[in-house]
Amino acid sequence: MPLKTINAWKNLSPEDRGAAVALGNFDGVHRGHQQVIAQAAKAALAQQVPLGVISFDPHPRRLFRPSEPAFKLMTHAQQARALASLGVDRFYLLPFDFEMASFGDREFVEKVLVEGLGVKHVAAGFDISFGRGRTGSGDLLKTYGDEYGFTVSIAEPVAGGDGEKFSSTAVRDALREGRPDQAARILGRPFAIEGVVRRGQQLGRQLGFPTANVEVEDYVVPKLGVYATRTRLPDGRQVPGVANLGNNPTTGEVETRLETWLFDFDEDLYGQVIETDLIAFLRPELKFDSIDLLVEQVRQDEQAARAIVAPGF
Repeated sequence: MPLKTINAWKNLSPEDRGAAVALGNFDGVHRGHQQVIAQAAKAALAQQVPLGVISFDPHPRRLFRPSEPAFKLMTHAQQARALASLGVDRFYLLPFDFEMASFGDREFVEKVLVEGLGVKHVAAGFDISFGRGRTGSGDLLKTYGDEYGFTVSIAEPVAGGDGEKFSSTAVRDALREGRPDQAARILGRPFAIEGVVRRGQQLGRQLGFPTANVEVEDYVVPKLGVYATRTRLPDGRQVPGVANLGNNPTTGEVETRLETWLFDFDEDLYGQVIETDLIAFLRPELKFDSIDLLVEQVRQDEQAARAIVAPGF
């Protein structure tokens, strides 16, 4: 069955209750998250119930620390697609408001998980915390499961062969340091920025390399600079390219945006949603003394990017 997104925990229909769920924020749906979801899937199969994932909107950090810099690794649409690819049936994207934030650990389990969602099983990561003051733990979740009648599994930490921890924080750190390849190893796929193509200064078109411009918005901001990329179009096609992530210091400062030149492509994308994978970091963003120097560098960037994402062209 296709994934169904549910944005509430009160007064749900019987068909939307009774799932085996994975509990967490799941920003990035990285390989550690996938381990937790796999445990929920195992329980769902054994109990013959739907597989669900519980996440929160907004992220609790955004409610309590609204002035912090943007940090999200994916939009909700990207998150839903990633979960659907793992066989998830129900995506419980629950409103995290001051009511939910006020629940102690027992209240959260009783009101949200039991009375609201009617969970049959809860899978969580080894570092799970829940309830006001983050007092809930994996051990306490197991105790509540015994009391309220649902089973519980706690996933062990997951790391790469070199001991690299699979976590959303590690992904953000890798991106901020200009290491999209390391972020991709943790995620299990490249980090991607999705958004609506907006009109920019159109200078690139005048210079021979038209770009599709997308605002970064709530995403964590990777290291500013030039990247080799692959872009998915609304019809499913993937197009290699090269992108500048930054503020355009040479031609006039703008809000941080991703400006992607799609190779060997000449179609109107304005107003359409595209998703661009950051494959490799090529160089930092630079301010050039002239447009001619900028054009010369872009041509060098093109050759470097083609060698990575479009070999043979």
